[in-house]
Amino acid sequence: MRYAKLGNSGLTVSALGLGCLSFGDPHRGNHDWTLREDESKLLIRRAVELGINLFDTANVYSAGDSERILGVALAEYARREEVVIATKVHGEMSRGPNGWGLSRKHILWQVDQSLRRLGTDYIDLYQIHRWDGTTPLEETLSTLDQLVRDGKVRYIGASTTYAWQFARALCLQQEHGWTPFITMQDHYNLIYREEEREMYPLCEDQGIGVLAYCPLARGRLSRPWDEPSRHRGRDALDDRLYGAYESTDRLVSDAVGEVAQAHGTSRAQVAIAWVMAHPVVTAPLVGATRVGHLEDDVGALDMQLTSEDLALLDEHYIPHGVVGF
Repeated sequence: MRYAKLGNSGLTVSALGLGCLSFGDPHRGNHDWTLREDESKLLIRRAVELGINLFDTANVYSAGDSERILGVALAEYARREEVVIATKVHGEMSRGPNGWGLSRKHILWQVDQSLRRLGTDYIDLYQIHRWDGTTPLEETLSTLDQLVRDGKVRYIGASTTYAWQFARALCLQQEHGWTPFITMQDHYNLIYREEEREMYPLCEDQGIGVLAYCPLARGRLSRPWDEPSRHRGRDALDDRLYGAYESTDRLVSDAVGEVAQAHGTSRAQVAIAWVMAHPVVTAPLVGATRVGHLEDDVGALDMQLTSEDLALLDEHYIPHGVVGF
């Protein structure tokens, strides 16, 4: 395993992080394909054995069950000081007008709930999951700063915002002397590259660490295009993210297959290695549902793509509409 500093901070993370969306009771939350506790713990244990120290979850994943399972597993398989626990706040956790968002009320309520579920007294990286246009940005940022000062949170980050929104937040943090965001977690892979337009230049300029989610495009890049996956066709988000450009995305997927065949490796390793090759990306976040898949993903660390490989993988991409917000 390789390790790197996360943005301009002193926090060291593995070059591959484990995304924990796939952990949780399938009868809770929005995904019926999630893994129950016993299966989830096997994956988390193997991740620790492979040297992964970055674990990314969110309060809304399986209505909190992902956080609970992650906390139980890490307490059993790792020392707390050696792992980096990242979670998020924004999504709806109860009915009613204050049950979601980035208000002071909601954040202060949810950070305590996340700490309880995770079984820890601090969160390494606390991220805003989405933008909340209904709450003054100053209220959100000052509250996050308070969490750091209170010791409940070590670092803060953002996820899935427009570049202008992120830039505005960074400017306000600097102006007021508030704790700055050190990360941007965003949607990035071979068939969705729109973050290259504005967000990645901003992150490079400001020294922001990038955690790229969906590096395999929810399985579309890890297998032949028409082969079914655990996600495909089983939730509305899949079609919303990847349903509009299938004719050209298929050509990119075919190129992944060509490169994988030439190197004698898996499609997943090619797709992940491509994300890792971007100089702004600190760590892709992989979401595995089988131990073998996770072990294969880690193999991307040893893969070197040639200039010919990169040209082939770039050839068929066309600009996409922005999705995921």
